[in-house]
Amino acid sequence: MSSSGRTNPTTPGTAAPRPTPETAPPRPARLTAAACLAALEALGLFAVGVYLLVAGLSGKPDDPGQAEALGVTVLVIGLLPLIAARGLFGLRGWSRGPAMITHVIALPIAYALMSSGGALVPVGIAVAAVAVAGLVLLVNPATTAALGIRPPGTRENG
Repeated sequence: MSSSGRTNPTTPGTAAPRPTPETAPPRPARLTAAACLAALEALGLFAVGVYLLVAGLSGKPDDPGQAEALGVTVLVIGLLPLIAARGLFGLRGWSRGPAMITHVIALPIAYALMSSGGALVPVGIAVAAVAVAGLVLLVNPATTAALGIRPPGTRENG
């Protein structure tokens, strides 16, 4: 341990000091866009969750209890992309996984919306576009480098 009380970041098994805004590398525009798309998915999930909850409380659906439970569930699920977006904005490597999971799960939902026909087709197209764009942005080399994610098969020291 050094005289300042910090551990040596080059020593295996020790944590590197957290970068400050002054020392952190700049966030690539692609990573910012990926974080914005994850936040957009969270907002969409929150909107659907609130709609279902209000519909259930107002007694419009056939089974209000089921609509209320589904609304609460969708609201809770909306936390995943919101937390991922916050992590992406903060350059946290762990946040890429939850963001990718959210985008992958959105693809079959988009397909179901597009298959239903009518007014939901444009919604399905929009959901698919956001999901595909988010995945492309998250696997971009600049994004993975900014998050500190190394390509498979590479070693830390050489």
